[in-house]
Amino acid sequence: MNKFFLYARKSTDEPDRQILSIDAQITELKEYAKREGLNIVRTFIESQTAKEPGRPIFNEMLDLMEAGKADGIISWHPDRLARNSVDGGRVIHLIDRGKICALKFPTFWFDNTPQGKFMLNIAFGQSKYYIDNLSENVKRGLRQKVRNGEKPGLAPIGYLNDRNKHTIVPDPERFDFVKEMFQLYATGEYSLKALQKIMHDKGLHSKTNKPYSFSVIQRILQTPFYYGLFCFKGELYQGIHEPAISKKLFDQVQAIMKDKSRPKKRKHSFLFRGLLNCAECGCAITAETQKGHYYYRCTKKKQACTQGYVREEILAKEISTILSSVSLPEQIADAFLQKLDTEETDTRTLTASHSHKLGAQMAECEGKLNRLLDSHLESIITKDEYTKKKAEILNQKVQLEQELATLDAKGFRWLERCENLYYKQNRHKQLR
Repeated sequence: MNKFFLYARKSTDEPDRQILSIDAQITELKEYAKREGLNIVRTFIESQTAKEPGRPIFNEMLDLMEAGKADGIISWHPDRLARNSVDGGRVIHLIDRGKICALKFPTFWFDNTPQGKFMLNIAFGQSKYYIDNLSENVKRGLRQKVRNGEKPGLAPIGYLNDRNKHTIVPDPERFDFVKEMFQLYATGEYSLKALQKIMHDKGLHSKTNKPYSFSVIQRILQTPFYYGLFCFKGELYQGIHEPAISKKLFDQVQAIMKDKSRPKKRKHSFLFRGLLNCAECGCAITAETQKGHYYYRCTKKKQACTQGYVREEILAKEISTILSSVSLPEQIADAFLQKLDTEETDTRTLTASHSHKLGAQMAECEGKLNRLLDSHLESIITKDEYTKKKAEILNQKVQLEQELATLDAKGFRWLERCENLYYKQNRHKQLR
């Protein structure tokens, strides 16, 4: 009796970093076999977790053991053979039937006696307990991470995993590209194919410098993470990461994606089309593109007209000159400024009222979420009902938060711009 199979295993997701690599296991086990005078007739190497039964190489080895091709197994530790009750039970069953006569481990003693089998059973049980306990600890950590508003796993395109703080932060190279992708698609003028080319030309591409596939672009445009939520195990949660876009923009993109059956042909946008008439014949002025430039001309539909073409840049310059010469009379300007003061007072009152209303609605959403969770915990509603309603309330809450942030950010900028316009015009008049 001196034929042994050598079995070495280490999975890529091995939780115990102290376990030797496969090469190190093989080296140590061969030296151990040489010292003990054991004859290794075949080596089995497997890179797969032992948490679940069904390892093909391990099963092949036990089938050969059952066929009498070897007398025993050499491995680093019992947990290399099994971390689940099915595989552990099969090994012990083969020992009971005399198909496995010996198990040799450099780090664990085993003798084919009732006491030895009892200790082996305990070792298998400890291995299973360790992996089960580790799994529960990992799950508990993930649940806490999710409750803190942190998305587990890899950051989506446009973000990076901060390994020091264990958070997700904007990618300085791609964050703005992702925002622009949403903004372009929301116009309804771009297909996924057009968007793919535009973003690749701008610099948004894979690590191999290839354009992202249509499915990747579509997944980006449909991912709630970009407006502040993330999905974990089929349930939406509010994240603490910086959103790339607003909920409003996200909804616009979804509506366009839903209704879009085929790419729409992009139309030229002429600045002054529909605003001008020919001074000679009174016909409308139309616009067209020639060699990459925009030209305006008379339609000449009523009578013969001698007017020719004019390029948009020249026309824009002339219109700008005319507009710059216009200034408000001082009496009207003063009345205008007084009106702005009144508008500012009214706007402050309305803004404060609206801000208070948004805050109350957000608090109401928070209360609904708490009551919804209580109903789920008390089994009043099902998991599916809870998940669906939670997503609805969370989306409403995020939209309210973004409306409030936009309200605070805008402030009274429109009033400041009106005042600045008057002062600039007044200064220009004085200089003249």
